[in-house]
Amino acid sequence: MILIFGGTTEGRIAVEVCEEAGKPFYYSTRSKLQEVEMHNGVRLSGSMSATEIKSFCHDNNIGCIIDAAHPFAENLHKAIEEAGIPVIRVERSFPRHAIGVTYCHSYEEAISRLEADDINCLLALSGVNTISKLEAYWRKHTTFFRILDRQESLDKAEVSGFPSEHLVMYNENLEIPSAEAEKAMMKRIGCDAILTKESGLSGGFDAKIEAAQKLGLKIYVIEHPALPGDWVYVTGKYGLRRSIEQMMPDFFPLKTGLTTGACATAATKAALLSLLFDDDDEEVSFSLPDGEILTIPVEHNAKGIATVTKDFSDDPDVTRGCRITSRISCPVRQQDTGNPTMSRQQIRFLHGSGVGTVTLPGLGIPIGEPAVNPTPRKMIINEISRITNMDVDVTISVENGEEIAKHTFNPRVGVVGGISILGTSGIVHPLSNDAFIRSIRRELEVAWAMGRREIGLVAGMKSEKALREERDIRCIHYGNFIGEALKAAYDIGFRHVTLAIMIGKAVKLADGNLDTHSHKVVMNKDFLISTAKQLGIDPSPISHITMARELWNIMPACFFERIKSLCHENTKTVFPQGEIKIKLICDTLQ
Repeated sequence: MILIFGGTTEGRIAVEVCEEAGKPFYYSTRSKLQEVEMHNGVRLSGSMSATEIKSFCHDNNIGCIIDAAHPFAENLHKAIEEAGIPVIRVERSFPRHAIGVTYCHSYEEAISRLEADDINCLLALSGVNTISKLEAYWRKHTTFFRILDRQESLDKAEVSGFPSEHLVMYNENLEIPSAEAEKAMMKRIGCDAILTKESGLSGGFDAKIEAAQKLGLKIYVIEHPALPGDWVYVTGKYGLRRSIEQMMPDFFPLKTGLTTGACATAATKAALLSLLFDDDDEEVSFSLPDGEILTIPVEHNAKGIATVTKDFSDDPDVTRGCRITSRISCPVRQQDTGNPTMSRQQIRFLHGSGVGTVTLPGLGIPIGEPAVNPTPRKMIINEISRITNMDVDVTISVENGEEIAKHTFNPRVGVVGGISILGTSGIVHPLSNDAFIRSIRRELEVAWAMGRREIGLVAGMKSEKALREERDIRCIHYGNFIGEALKAAYDIGFRHVTLAIMIGKAVKLADGNLDTHSHKVVMNKDFLISTAKQLGIDPSPISHITMARELWNIMPACFFERIKSLCHENTKTVFPQGEIKIKLICDTLQ
């Protein structure tokens, strides 16, 4: 069993991840005020001492604690540490220390600094629990405290003896204030300075600092307390799930993995660090496309060369266990003062063994280039640019890649001589067995239990992002199992579904295939040509395409409307009543 300590945005992330397992877990918060959607979780409320935590863990067979509490919940962090249970900490991202900001280790130090700087009107954004800690200051100087608009907070302020007319109320149900909103509030109060806690990006820290800087206010920040060095630290949902999989292997029915793109990015960063700084650490941290930081093992082969072994997920992927190596060099190029582009950093991708070469258009990569897809390229370029502004040549190679590629569809799309370096999220989600279909049903059951009566079914992160940009809707990934997902949704009771689908899967669904996995069905050009002819469209350009998304560049709008209509007809075989909206996601290469 797992015990989560939450009450924060990170707590919601931990709940979301644990719900994927379809197994019971505990979610503990100090108060009952935070609303969180759970189907399998058991809600606990109230403070717990180290002894109580230890006793609870023993009585309920807790094998892992997830600490997703506020960074300044110091008493709780200490109690968790003393309980002696393995801990995964969901940590916030903290920005670098800003120039012109006074950082303090304690509230006592902050009071000394405030008085030394002759601050006479302070806005404290540090929360109601810090009123008592700053009492020595506000008893002598004009001070305003912003607190949550709760009776509990008002009671604490009253007990502390703080004047109610100097309280600024904040509605926690609204979005975190923007920098402009914070600026307007600070201007209205007329303070000389602000004091806040280093609460991380998810706590709106940057907006407070930006607003105060624009007004020329003095800024004081209480640094976040240090946490134990032997805890496992993650910064988002993917790292959390991977850590749970390692710490409690039986909790999730299926194990996630890393894409070849994520592995190549990690290997490249490790190789560059070894080349420039003689860094040969056994682990390397890198950013996923959504900004989450992952840390994975890496091997150093030589200076400027590093290898990552692609870990084993439960997805039957032919690249599982393959070794991906990055070789880095920083060539000195002759500067051309007449060419302004030559003054910018140049990052080139060179051909390595086992990585294919692009020979046809349609992949978003220039013909003749190594088959490192756009998202992995961007990930690699971002990591390099953060480390150096020197020119860099990157050579990705894959052991036995040419042999592995024979078991892929690369030859059909014009990639020859090896595999492609792929991935849009950096994470491989297990997609291809009964356990994944069961996980779709579990997520649908959770959504139904939480009162959702409309659901979004999406293939992956791109389609989810496109759907969420339009409206707030609960999204569940169907992978390739469109028919199974719709059937499960219908059986549970849903009658309103939006199906977000990319053109590659849409043309297969329109052709009558409710399972769109490339191992089972490929794009049927004869079907596409027939559809074009029925609409009176010249079908000849279809013969020359290698990827379905090239259709966006050669077919008129009426063709895609027909594809959507055919998709709708075929989904009705498993969703006979109710409303299905088909949202076709455009991923044109133009």
